[in-house]
Amino acid sequence: MNIKKYLGITFLLVTLLFSGSITAIHSSANSNLKEEKVEATSTNPKLNNVKIIATGGTIAGSATSNTDTTGYQPGALGVETLIKAVPELKQVANVSGEQIANIGSNNMDNKTLLKLAKRINDLLKSKDVDGIVVTHGTDTLEETAYFLNLVVKSNKPVVIVGSMRPATAISADGPLNLYNAVKIAASKDAKNKGVLISLNDRIGSARYITKTNTTMTDTFQSEEQGYLGAIAGNKIFFYNEPTRKHTIKSVFDVSKLDKLPQVDIIYSYQNDSRYFYDAAVKAGAKGIIIAGEGNGLTSDTAFEGAKDAVKKGVIITRSSRVGNGIVTREKIDDENNFVTADSLNPQKARILTMLALTKTDDPKEIQQFFNEY
Repeated sequence: MNIKKYLGITFLLVTLLFSGSITAIHSSANSNLKEEKVEATSTNPKLNNVKIIATGGTIAGSATSNTDTTGYQPGALGVETLIKAVPELKQVANVSGEQIANIGSNNMDNKTLLKLAKRINDLLKSKDVDGIVVTHGTDTLEETAYFLNLVVKSNKPVVIVGSMRPATAISADGPLNLYNAVKIAASKDAKNKGVLISLNDRIGSARYITKTNTTMTDTFQSEEQGYLGAIAGNKIFFYNEPTRKHTIKSVFDVSKLDKLPQVDIIYSYQNDSRYFYDAAVKAGAKGIIIAGEGNGLTSDTAFEGAKDAVKKGVIITRSSRVGNGIVTREKIDDENNFVTADSLNPQKARILTMLALTKTDDPKEIQQFFNEY
């Protein structure tokens, strides 16, 4: 029996064992699961120590039917269940776990991001932790991963993992994704590569990978920059490295922060207006990301709203709704003190703008961050 099939069956059986039934799992699911810690059940001195930090998401989700892969409750299972459901983990690492949230990633907020980053940095200071795996919902997984890529202060492996199908599904992808993530986090070859994302046997950089499909298991793609590696035949293969600054070479530090600046995203479309720019400024935005048409463009009317926002001290970053390509710096940017997002999509441009604003409000200095990160 191959490992994918074996892990899938094992995960489903153990999930049912711990929860009584699929219905019981679903009825008891909630986003208020208490924080819990799971110590390594066995310690093999020949293996590295990996800590799993659980935040919820589909990988910990449940549905009332094992054929339901969309109408489910995310964050239904705790980290202890996730670990015990994949007993093969003990073959690749000494695994322990912590639950710091149990939510759908649509509810991930800045407060939880800061809590997560600080906890990871604290753990990685210990010689007893060789790598970190974060289980996360896929909807905003890339945002959390890129945030951590900029603020983690260690060269040890940090791997973000999720799944597209809940734990109760017949062919859940979570078990193998989790197994692979732990295997990567335990590997010395994963050091110095920044924060990694691993799903569907692929390994990618938090800087480049993005979610491209609402339901398919191969949703996470790195179309233009490519993947960093893959797992095949139960072996890790790296054949690429990130070229932008990250982790220990990053200047961003959240250790003393208790909040992040408000940065909003405004989507551009035919017949758009300045309304959302005025509203964002009034609501206290310190930065606005334009999810622009094509090369980061808006209508002339909306453009006037963006220019006026700059006059009020708001950082305007031009990104694109297209999904691929570089937003190039043009004459209009120099004339209006705009920032361009390079190849970052709007959601990742928001992450970098937030962190940049903790250092400076000078558009030229923020532009340099986009050139380097």
